[in-house]
Amino acid sequence: MLESGRYNLMNRFLHYFNKGIVFWVAGFGLLAFLIPESFSWPGKSINIFFALAMFGIGLVIKGEEYKNIAKSPLKIAFGVICQFTIMPSLALFTSTLFGLSEAWTLGLILTGAAPGAMTSNVISYLSKGDVAYSVSLTAVATLLCPVLTPLLTMLLADTKVPVQFFPMFKTIIMVVVLPLVSGFLIRKYFPRFTNTLKEWPSTLSVIAIVMITSYVIAVNKENLGLATLIIICAVAFHNAFGMIAGYFAGFIAKLSHLHRKTLSIEIGMQNAGLGVVLALNHFEKAVAVPAAIFTIWCIFTASLLVYVWSFIEVRNL
Repeated sequence: MLESGRYNLMNRFLHYFNKGIVFWVAGFGLLAFLIPESFSWPGKSINIFFALAMFGIGLVIKGEEYKNIAKSPLKIAFGVICQFTIMPSLALFTSTLFGLSEAWTLGLILTGAAPGAMTSNVISYLSKGDVAYSVSLTAVATLLCPVLTPLLTMLLADTKVPVQFFPMFKTIIMVVVLPLVSGFLIRKYFPRFTNTLKEWPSTLSVIAIVMITSYVIAVNKENLGLATLIIICAVAFHNAFGMIAGYFAGFIAKLSHLHRKTLSIEIGMQNAGLGVVLALNHFEKAVAVPAAIFTIWCIFTASLLVYVWSFIEVRNL
């Protein structure tokens, strides 16, 4: 009985720990900027943290949620098409508008060509959106990203910076697909075990996201210090107009308000952590800067969006 009480107390603590992701990302990001030597140690092994994050997501996605893909194929297809057209093209437009360097342009395009962020499912839940729709979009986009992310990056940025398709494809398979599938299979065949984990998989993902963001800030301190303002403005523009475009795309497709706001969140919240990993593995460190800032920024704006939707919907009652 005492053990059960301690277990429940721990899960309650982890629940609040996970909800505070925006504070952990911002706090440790600031520490990484101030004392970079304390956060630059992972090096290439930073891939392990991202793989752990995807493994954690695989542990919590239920088989029933994947069945939603078969139930609404056109709605899912529309959302995924929006995901891989709006954000990559908007990234190129934003880079031109703000006059970004080649490295930062590539970084923003890489971020735009990534699938939706795993935290978008949590934000959709908090915003009272359609969580099943959000999970389905994330799942399909993530499974397609080994092909589409390097392909779109190559098409949009290869005129300025050499982009190699197959090395990026291999990286995505190793750090996204295999960990995600592994987590899903463990949940499928050992449901009793995964059900006892409660908040632990989400905590694993939160810690991994914090480590990835802190590492990128640490190894890019000089770049961040020199260009913080222009990069933040570009990332903020990209993120905001991605969310707006996602909502109005749903409006044009005559989706319900529930699905419009879910699509808005899904499109505006990119899996910038993947952009960070790809940038660090295949390009110079400066390319990871836009993705690193996007990781922090989209969590802030999405958290704010929860309150905005809540305010608007209460006013309309």
